[in-house]
Amino acid sequence: MPASADNNETPGQNLAVMAEALYLANLLVAPGLSFIILLRLYFRHRATAPALAICHLKQTVSASIWAGILLLIANLAIFSLGGYTSPYTWAVVIVYFTTCHSTLVLLGMLGLARAMAGKDFIYPLIGRRCDG
Repeated sequence: MPASADNNETPGQNLAVMAEALYLANLLVAPGLSFIILLRLYFRHRATAPALAICHLKQTVSASIWAGILLLIANLAIFSLGGYTSPYTWAVVIVYFTTCHSTLVLLGMLGLARAMAGKDFIYPLIGRRCDG
C-alpha cells in the first residue's frame, strides 16, 4: 500500500494508528511483545513525530502501563483471597475481565478509530491532555 494513498492524511496518522493497534495487540493477542514494540516506537519517535502521533503514542504507553498495574492488582487480590485454588479466584477473574480489561479494550478501539480519522484521543481517567 502506498505511504500516502489519501491526500487528506493528517501528518503522523500512520504512526498514531500503529500505536493504537499495538496497544490493542498488547491487550488481546501478544502481551509483552506488543508492549516492547510500542515502547521502541515511542522512544524512537517521541522527539520527532508530529503532534498527532506523539499524542497517541503517549496515550497508549500510559494506558498499557495502567493495564499492567490493574492486572497486577487482580493477581494480588487472588493471592490475598487464598491463591489460584480458592473458590474466590473465578470471582476476581470475572470481575477483572468484565470491568477493567473490557473497558481498556473498548477505549483502545475508540483510540484506533480516532487515529484512523486523524484526530487526537485522550483516555478517560488515565490519559493526560496532549500538548498543542
